[in-house]
Amino acid sequence: MEFFYILILAMVQGIAELLPVSSSAHVIVAEKLMGLDPTSPQMTMILVMLHTGTMFAVIAYFWKSWRETYFASAQQFRANGANLVIATIATGVVGFGLQMIIKHFFAENADKFEIEHLFGNAKLMAAALASAGVLIILSSRMKEKGNHDVNTRSALWIGAVQGLCLPFRGFSRSGATISIGLALGVNRRRAEQFSFALAVVLTPAVIVKEAVRLFKVESASTVNDTAVLLHALLPGLLGMVLSFLTGLIALRWLSRWLEQGRWHFFGAYCLFASLVVLWVG
Repeated sequence: MEFFYILILAMVQGIAELLPVSSSAHVIVAEKLMGLDPTSPQMTMILVMLHTGTMFAVIAYFWKSWRETYFASAQQFRANGANLVIATIATGVVGFGLQMIIKHFFAENADKFEIEHLFGNAKLMAAALASAGVLIILSSRMKEKGNHDVNTRSALWIGAVQGLCLPFRGFSRSGATISIGLALGVNRRRAEQFSFALAVVLTPAVIVKEAVRLFKVESASTVNDTAVLLHALLPGLLGMVLSFLTGLIALRWLSRWLEQGRWHFFGAYCLFASLVVLWVG
């Protein structure tokens, strides 16, 4: 893949992934505009590598605040760790449950159906973007219910909403999880920290899943599996570095707007982006 394509995709991913505007939808649209196939295993793998770069950006950006809260004491570590586990389990139950429902009703239980086949559906992406936009706007207009930390109840809800995001490209994970946290009265900074801590937990599993998928598909049509993996991974590694750098910039932007009460602007952008996706699609 040409360096120019990787540069564009990494910049789009790095900025959009850590803003509540759905990086996947933006990257998929960029791929379409450049004549690439967003449903192909190679492009899915590159997208996951770009996610890896932004995951490292999240760790670098939040490490100091996580150390002061999540790792402040053994008690804090256990409490926050338990909430992350609860949220992750809820994500798995809702996310995989939705995938099974989609496979049963919309793919007639086809053996070769994978949720990635939906990634090129512009109408579905636009609807997901619009839904995320509405959720963000509604959460920003709710009156403050308190200044609380994440508890078992809010962790369960945040995890469940994250599960809704898994099958639908366009339904911003960070936008949805932070919004539901705000609606439940969680402190803005705590909601942001918890949302991105969940992202760090989820990303490695997604990377492994997509690496296995790529290997299975490509190994069936080539003898040299190592060369195939290197061909897909090398552009992804370059993009990972670029998405890490742009991700740090995006995180500063998100934190500033969240603290300054400009959260609803991201929702308005999602509504606008949904119209663009329909037009491009």
